[in-house]
Amino acid sequence: MRKVSDTITRFAAMRGERVFSQGPDRLSDLADFGANPGALRARFFAPENLPIGAPLVVVLHGCSQSAAGYDHGSGWSRLAAEEGFAVLFPEQQRANNPHLCFNWFVPGDVTRDRGEVFSICQMIEAIVMKHGLDRSRIFITGLSAGGAMANAMLATYPELFAGGAIIAGLPYGSASTIPEAFDRMRGYGGPSSSELQQRLVEASRHQGTWPRISVWHGAADNTVAPSNTDSIIAQWQGVHGVNADPTRGETVDGHIRQVWCDSTGHELLEKYTVASMGHGTPLKTGGTDGLGNTAPFMREVGISSTRRIADFWGLTNGHATKYSKLETGSGRSDGAKALCTYSASENARAVRTDKEERPRDRSRRPEADIGKTIEDALRAAGLMR
Repeated sequence: MRKVSDTITRFAAMRGERVFSQGPDRLSDLADFGANPGALRARFFAPENLPIGAPLVVVLHGCSQSAAGYDHGSGWSRLAAEEGFAVLFPEQQRANNPHLCFNWFVPGDVTRDRGEVFSICQMIEAIVMKHGLDRSRIFITGLSAGGAMANAMLATYPELFAGGAIIAGLPYGSASTIPEAFDRMRGYGGPSSSELQQRLVEASRHQGTWPRISVWHGAADNTVAPSNTDSIIAQWQGVHGVNADPTRGETVDGHIRQVWCDSTGHELLEKYTVASMGHGTPLKTGGTDGLGNTAPFMREVGISSTRRIADFWGLTNGHATKYSKLETGSGRSDGAKALCTYSASENARAVRTDKEERPRDRSRRPEADIGKTIEDALRAAGLMR
């Protein structure tokens, strides 16, 4: 585990980051979506004349980014307009995290029906109801902390999603404290593959088909170690029942793609290793299939992760129904509504529990002393409020 002083130094380096929100804002606000115990903002894009029963993609930005900035860089709303689906953009608030990172390692935010994951679940229900979207074709992706939070959503609410994509992210349940989070980002320590598989299984009571997973990482990423990609793949191999070795490998636009298939040849997991790329989302902005715009952590590398991920999910080229949850036999079409709504009294209790009890819960945790030491030092240095 890193020293407290090392953790403080890393926070100090992050302190200089500004919010990256270049480009026009094409998003609208989604209000009144539920108790919102994680205190997140909800933004979305719905193309004109969006048909009833269209798919939904949930997109989670990285640290120091805004929803609009990540959309401008990744091009998700443009692709949604081209292919006819809606996009939901949960957005972190500085009061929750001073660097606008989703709290992917905080137990109170990544436990089913609590905190930030429950807020995102409620957003999904609200936009599905608002636009009459197809509950069997809901997908989620994210970058960095957003990628780790996307993995948390896939773990805690697997019945909601037909597929997920994790870009420069981390395994679910790999950290629960600030020092552990930094260690995992750097590739130090962490649970074994079998322990990660067990944490995924224990995150919900899911018994149906599991989401198909796409994992992306830059080979030269010095912020989140590329070894996390192997850990994510290993975590999902258990529930998908595939071998440790990939079914096949290939080169796509100059980058290595590995695929894990079931016995019938259907692709369940894919891993892209993006050559020479640092921390960020892979883009291809030029040519007829170009999409998105370069910005900090949005990197031109000759391959569009946005298009490739959408294609893996069956959302492009007229194959929008190819990988729906209902077609793969995962069960309930009313899952989001049943999972993510409360009565008025339950809503009030959910808000009260997360906003009032969560700080007290943290003080009772075994790591409270070191956590308090770090927080006191960060406040003394002007790095936390």
